[in-house]
Amino acid sequence: MSEGVGVSPPVEEGETYKVKIEDIGKEGDGVAKVENFVVFVPDTEVGDEVEIEITRVLRTLAFGEVVDRDVEVEDEGEDEELEEPEDAPEVEEVTVDEIELE
Repeated sequence: MSEGVGVSPPVEEGETYKVKIEDIGKEGDGVAKVENFVVFVPDTEVGDEVEIEITRVLRTLAFGEVVDRDVEVEDEGEDEELEEPEDAPEVEEVTVDEIELE
């Protein structure tokens, strides 16, 4: 497969991004996402909010280094509560114990 075919990664070497570490990879590096693109960040823990500089970009993932640990990351749409429409029908809550299997 030749380079340049398909969608290019949403990050570039040398660029900085504010990210939240969501997971830990097999090698112990933190895992963050930029537009659902995986970025491995060493010396971080789950929940860390850091500014990173991208050091290497591959087709399916990237690597970054922490440049600032004192940042606040805005969650993408997670803080928005969904409101039920006024004309929404009532829904009866059922527990697993109440379900009868045939």
